[in-house]
Amino acid sequence: MNAGAFGLVVAVAIVLAVGTLALLFLLGAQSRQDRRLQRRVLGQDAPVEEFEGGPGNAAVQGLARTGKNVEQWVDKEGETPRLLAQAGWRGAERRLAFYALQAVLPLVAGVLVILVWTVSSLPFPKALLVSAALGVVSLLMPRWILRSAAKRRRDRIAREVPLLVHLLVLLFEAGLSIRQAFASLVREGRGVLPELGTEFELVVRQIEAGAETSAVLKNLGDAMEVSDLSGILGVLRQVDRYGGEVREPLLEVLGVLEVRRGLDLREKVNLISGRMTVVMVLFFFPALLIFVAGPAVVSMFRALSSLGGGG
Repeated sequence: MNAGAFGLVVAVAIVLAVGTLALLFLLGAQSRQDRRLQRRVLGQDAPVEEFEGGPGNAAVQGLARTGKNVEQWVDKEGETPRLLAQAGWRGAERRLAFYALQAVLPLVAGVLVILVWTVSSLPFPKALLVSAALGVVSLLMPRWILRSAAKRRRDRIAREVPLLVHLLVLLFEAGLSIRQAFASLVREGRGVLPELGTEFELVVRQIEAGAETSAVLKNLGDAMEVSDLSGILGVLRQVDRYGGEVREPLLEVLGVLEVRRGLDLREKVNLISGRMTVVMVLFFFPALLIFVAGPAVVSMFRALSSLGGGG
């Protein structure tokens, strides 16, 4: 690459980086202007930005607001709040960190793009492809991290559901209502049900604040998207709305869950068996073949060599 072409590439990279920074700044300024206009129209009772008054300085909060604007480009369906709830990132610190990461990664990608165009000796098509890949990854990586965290927590919640059913049966047999049973689980069962205990704490707060139990349980099931938990909450909603015996329906649902888990375990065992068969064919069978047929093959070669020498 000659000096003129190198200078042109450097200029283009600098212009792209400056344009990215300017776009992020304009997004942050537009967000602040929208909030000021909303407060001016709605008055003093306007909703407060979720980052204001939270941890971190003004710069970090500004990054978080910019990240929230960037996140609107990749989340057209409003999936992020549900994923944050599923991952258990409801606190201001977790949300602040997530949205700040959403704003910082494009900046880091811009710096890397500059390095690709200025330092590396990649040809133009490859450099363009690497730059585009860095931009896409910088926008999507926070969502991949959030989805992974939400999936892991949903799996932990699913593993806690059978124990939850047994505890609910014991509490209902002791004469407790649904609200009292949840309050007991929050107060005494946090060590046994760490993930569900956190969710039930929010449920108890909402019920004590005057919300309907059926609506709160429905919102919890829709937010977590765990089929086993949704089945249990559906039984509790029916009992809360129509009354009746709660022990038998819970035990029936528990039986269905145990059968389903047994089928899942059998499927996993079958998958492991198939994989082990592939491993044995690739590694164990050749070694066994050499061990069993090796002496005969060696003897055959010795006999043929002796015959050839005798002739």
